[in-house]
Amino acid sequence: MNPSLLKYRGRLKALSPEARRRLMDRTGTSDARVAQRTADIIARVRRDGDKALREMAREFDRAELQSLEVPRSVCEAALASLEPKLKDALTRASRNIAKAHAAQKPQATEVETEPGIIVGRRPDPLGRVGVYAPGGRAVYPSSVLMGVVPAKVAGVGEVIVCSPPGPDGKLSEGVLAAAALAGADRVFALGGAGAVAALAYGTESVPRVDRIVGPGNAYVAAAKLQVVDAVAIDAPAGPSEILVVADSSADPEAVAREMLAQAEHDPDACCVTVAVGDVLAQAVAAAVERAAARAKRQEIVTRALSERGAVLSVDSLEEAWPFVADFAPEHLLIATTSPLEELPKARNAGTVFVGQYASVAYGDYMTGANHVLPTAGLARAYSGLSVLDFYRWTTYQRVTRDAAARLADDVGLLADSEGLFAHAEAARGWRKS
Repeated sequence: MNPSLLKYRGRLKALSPEARRRLMDRTGTSDARVAQRTADIIARVRRDGDKALREMAREFDRAELQSLEVPRSVCEAALASLEPKLKDALTRASRNIAKAHAAQKPQATEVETEPGIIVGRRPDPLGRVGVYAPGGRAVYPSSVLMGVVPAKVAGVGEVIVCSPPGPDGKLSEGVLAAAALAGADRVFALGGAGAVAALAYGTESVPRVDRIVGPGNAYVAAAKLQVVDAVAIDAPAGPSEILVVADSSADPEAVAREMLAQAEHDPDACCVTVAVGDVLAQAVAAAVERAAARAKRQEIVTRALSERGAVLSVDSLEEAWPFVADFAPEHLLIATTSPLEELPKARNAGTVFVGQYASVAYGDYMTGANHVLPTAGLARAYSGLSVLDFYRWTTYQRVTRDAAARLADDVGLLADSEGLFAHAEAARGWRKS
């Protein structure tokens, strides 16, 4: 076994505090530099609008844009010309995403807290959202579907897609086709932090949105965090990651395939297996080495595994779950004898794949669950993108005349205690004489 292929090997409980800290810390190392460059880009877009966007297309994408916006007819033509089997697969994925997210639609609620006092909460679809679709090392039509379809299911008024152009100034045919299929209202050939800034603050051509969703590179992630004073965002996201919990029933080759599938995304991807028993851990590590040796994206895979790859052994599944909760992975695969029995123990994961047949690849494309997920341990507090991200809630209260009289004295007492005497007067004004 090449000792350099996987960064960490051995027993989980024997992992040094420093090694454990490094494994848990997936926040990146160039944050300050990226943050400053991102701030400069945002400032340019706010100052110069479309002019800045065109200049940055030349600088970063080597593209001369005739128009920032892609005509609807171009998107529809891309969908019509798509290879039939690929079009069928995208259509199937879109249908499943719509079905899964429609089941998540929230309902209005009302409760009578006391006689005559009604408190209600109503979900209202957002007016306009921006969906970012990555480019660069790869393009992701599936990410277009994951952002646009739930927004349309929620009833968002206008859905705008931004994706970086190639040197010819055009977007990927797959991205254009997915935008048309999902029902995006407008599409712009804009990438990186500049696209995020345009969506957040608006330009002459790009309208300001209420929320920005979708994955992207370090600059996109940094930009989203920097524009939260102007727009809502989904969970901050970084490089892909997977944690596999496996026992003796798991196929080591299948576990290795799952690790490689995430490793090929990004050199900074984090791929970890926690295996019950040293024998299984050794078999998984060997399978990972074999799979890496034949990987088509070998340079990316090798770097990811050598810098953030781990196969660790535990004595029992009970030993694994506290580590899972601390690690809070983007993707958690439970490859055990009775995965449904283990599912309630799985805490703090972006999404859980139950059983070794539930490949993460299926969730990335076709099951209908969303693949826009929290990374870097943020699954401790954030959830994956869902239809709920495309609503805001309106809370309302109704109070009858009799209920107002019953509230008056106690509310006045509380207001006086806080020194808010006009509040007290407003409340006591409805006393019954």
